[in-house]
Amino acid sequence: MRGKAVSGKVIMVLCLASFLAGSLITSRTWSTSHNKLGELSPDYDHKRRLVEGKAEDIMGEVSKTHKAIQSLEKTISNLEMELAVSRMSKSDVALRKAQSSNHTLQKAFAVIGINTAFSSRKRRDSVRATWMPTGEKLRKLEREKGIVMRFVIGHSATAGGVLDKALDKEEAEYKDFLRLNHVEGYHQLSTKTRLYFSTAVSIWDADFYVKVDDDVHVNMGMLATTLAQYRAKPRVYIGCMKSGPVLTQKGEKYHEPEYWKFGEDGNKYFRHATGQIYGISKDLATYISINSPILHRFANEDVSLGSWMIGLEVEHVDDLSMCCGTPPDCEWKAQAGNVCVASFDWSCSGVCESVEKMKFVHESCGEGDGAIWKAEI
Repeated sequence: MRGKAVSGKVIMVLCLASFLAGSLITSRTWSTSHNKLGELSPDYDHKRRLVEGKAEDIMGEVSKTHKAIQSLEKTISNLEMELAVSRMSKSDVALRKAQSSNHTLQKAFAVIGINTAFSSRKRRDSVRATWMPTGEKLRKLEREKGIVMRFVIGHSATAGGVLDKALDKEEAEYKDFLRLNHVEGYHQLSTKTRLYFSTAVSIWDADFYVKVDDDVHVNMGMLATTLAQYRAKPRVYIGCMKSGPVLTQKGEKYHEPEYWKFGEDGNKYFRHATGQIYGISKDLATYISINSPILHRFANEDVSLGSWMIGLEVEHVDDLSMCCGTPPDCEWKAQAGNVCVASFDWSCSGVCESVEKMKFVHESCGEGDGAIWKAEI
């Protein structure tokens, strides 16, 4: 065809033929590709569903593991509580056997534990010279009135050292101590209080257990009469109930390291008896004894005791006669016929300069030496 022109019809025919051929090839290619994609699609969907399913399975397993851990923690906690009760029960049995040949507790109306320290010999002497009987009178008080009075103290950091030997000598002379298996220290008062109740319960079967500081003046007749009013009640917590501020600043005398547990800054503690003197009935002392290892201890022992009581069915008795001031306050009240159970200075958390002033407070506000013997219990 060289040298000859191609006609328009031929060109049209060739274009049409090319278009048809291209369409046919494209159709077959698409059909083949579609079939291949159709073959791949189920596998792709399966893999996608498998990945999604694995993610759901993983989250399910995580949830199951978390629940299993929670269940395990609860089981461990329950076992710890049972173990604590078992240990305390065995300890009580051993101590009771050591204290009594016939394995029975000594019956009492009230056990009065006077909290003291190694450095407080002069305070103890001032108490003995005023409101606490000594010698045969102390034994007679136990026999006839069922009132047991003991200074409560542990041992020094170096057991058997000079401090312990000096206390051994004092105990041999007066026989008015309750010795605890406890290392003495101001920041261990919550532990000491807990141990005092546990130990007292293991020795005496009393209606009431009282804790009082050795720089507080007490009228024993009034205390016995007051306690007797609640003898028929099963769970009684008696004292001067207060709700002081939670101190958050380090260096403050009553700083609470766990202040954050009590809410926002400026909050106050729950109601609890002030630490100078308070009493609890037998059921509550027994509760402390049984649960002693798992009772939380705050920095301040009165707060600790209040926290142990707050979640129980307990009657809180707010008795203001247990927190009178020193003369002239307690003196005026005595003259009016309202003799106080206990007197101290709030500013000193006890009688200020108690060694020198205890006798003065006793002479001004005391109920008389024979009052305890006349008290109706």
